[in-house]
Amino acid sequence: MTTDLHPAWLPDAALAPLGSVRVAVLTTGPLAATIRAEVERAIALHGGSLVTEQPDLVLADTEAVAANEAHRAALEAGPIADDGYVIARRDGSTAVVGAGERGLLTGLFALLRTPADAELVREAPVRATRMLDHWDNIGTHPVMGTVERGYAGDSLFFDEHGVRPDLSRIDAYARLLASVGISAIAINNVNVHAREARLLTDDLGDVARVADVLRPWGIRLHLSVSFAAPILLGRLSTSDPLDADVQQWWRTATETVYAAIPDFGGYLVKADSEGQPGPFAYGRDHADGANLLAAALEPHGGVVHWRAFVYNHHQDWRDRGTDRARAAYDHFAPLDGRFAANVVLQAKHGPMDFQVREPVSPVLAAMPTTRVAIELQVTQEYTGHQKHVCYLEPMWREVLGFRFAGDDGATTAELVDDVVAVANVGTDRYWTGHPLAQANLYAFARLAWGATGDLLEEWLALTFAGVEAEAVDVVRDLMADSWRTYERYTAPLGVGFMVSPLRGHYGPDVDGYEYSRWGTYHFADRDGIGVDRTVATGTGYTGQYPEPWRSTYERLETCPDELLLFFHHVPYGHRLHSGSTVIEHIYDTHVEGAAETERMQRAWQGVHGSVDDALHERIAERLVEQVRSAAEWRDQIGAYFQRKSGVRDERLPA
Repeated sequence: MTTDLHPAWLPDAALAPLGSVRVAVLTTGPLAATIRAEVERAIALHGGSLVTEQPDLVLADTEAVAANEAHRAALEAGPIADDGYVIARRDGSTAVVGAGERGLLTGLFALLRTPADAELVREAPVRATRMLDHWDNIGTHPVMGTVERGYAGDSLFFDEHGVRPDLSRIDAYARLLASVGISAIAINNVNVHAREARLLTDDLGDVARVADVLRPWGIRLHLSVSFAAPILLGRLSTSDPLDADVQQWWRTATETVYAAIPDFGGYLVKADSEGQPGPFAYGRDHADGANLLAAALEPHGGVVHWRAFVYNHHQDWRDRGTDRARAAYDHFAPLDGRFAANVVLQAKHGPMDFQVREPVSPVLAAMPTTRVAIELQVTQEYTGHQKHVCYLEPMWREVLGFRFAGDDGATTAELVDDVVAVANVGTDRYWTGHPLAQANLYAFARLAWGATGDLLEEWLALTFAGVEAEAVDVVRDLMADSWRTYERYTAPLGVGFMVSPLRGHYGPDVDGYEYSRWGTYHFADRDGIGVDRTVATGTGYTGQYPEPWRSTYERLETCPDELLLFFHHVPYGHRLHSGSTVIEHIYDTHVEGAAETERMQRAWQGVHGSVDDALHERIAERLVEQVRSAAEWRDQIGAYFQRKSGVRDERLPA
């Protein structure tokens, strides 16, 4: 592994369970070399040995023949589901048995986080695809740089000319992803520019080189493609999905891809969205567009992830009837039943755009006969740009645990087929820029797998293996409630945005988007704030939910406080269920949130000398910026609403 990289959750100390004992590796398939190399790495660090007889630890797939008693005990526990594993301990011996080599590889890393006294652990992924989408560009985009919404350096995959010559860092990254069960990645931006479009054709050989690096870790490569590729690359005059020449172009292009990358995963498409071309140009709908690509992929076993992020981005701010939140449901719910079996409709977890607080998107429950993926955002576009500590697992758990039909209904996690996220890594030494943002990548992967345990504790135990407990306690304290802390000092009560367009969605600008074309409004005036999305008097968005949520969100009396301003326009004196008025809540939470960041900074200063100096310095630098930014949020929000509402808060500037 490249020596200047932070090991994230795989530091040398965490590898001890693999390398401090006598190990037998009983597998001979395509991933055998990867598994053996990982064991050899651990042995070199911790003094164990590879053996063929009397092992303390057996690593085997279900097809291997093994005489070890613990190994037999693992098999006796029953069949192991696809990509799953069993860890069994008996009489001082441990066996890790995987359902195939991918299961064994995941089980090998799972052993690192398994308590030493656990006699039997059985895990399998609840879904086959656990995917990361990279928004990486070739060269430097004039606005976005080499990674759109990237806060951790340049692209891992591309430089100014195309795929990087040196892929060693991708290998190290694939190792991290394999350790937490990621099964697929799309390596380029969903906003496919003309240069990136050529990855499908001219640069396919280099893309195959990336796939070759991912393959030994059990990860399949996907590509974002332009819907207009037949025009851009094939010199056709149209991209009409019902045109025979267009259909043939995609069949031929896809055959060429699979000839170069036999295990290619499929295509990711953003169409008719924010300027990206799509089927609307030809009077077709999104089922027509998605099925065009699905037909080309189907003979090869590939899938198309078709994003549901489609809305009018030229909205008139004076128009209170057009509602961006409604758009995905309005476009896609009527198409349920028309998508091919290998189309996965990929919908953001909320109806807007990865805000710090949104309701769960009704699209996720509106497509019962369509394969649906929920899209989360690991990269912190609206949650602090990886300059702020903002641990997102609690938010994601709320989203995945949401029950559309009430207490007896299925959860979001049970309704969706895939879990996908926008990735947050780059060429920074700490992968994610902020070392603590690595925890979001870890937590996403484990949640996508279906893990139910305390993921922050898992991450802490691995990442800070060997660090004294008092210092780890401080890190836990910094992170555990950091999402809610961030929410307190930014946009209140679910209203969203209020961020600076000029700083790429970083820092406060209350009216930054208020008179823009993007449809992201808070409608604050002298009398009140919020967006009326009710059926009775507003945009009708609440009507997209099944009961009981339709009625819950429709009525002021039952709407949850944390989403009040998303669903209702209310006076500043409206009293919340908490007992505070809206204006009191805005003032109090912003003061409290900013004060909490100062406490976090002091706590981190107290562990100097207990963690690596460079790590401590990087986190300390980020906390200085978080404290400054939180104060800016507090003062701008406070001053803005004092002037709007006329209600004074003595703690804030006049």
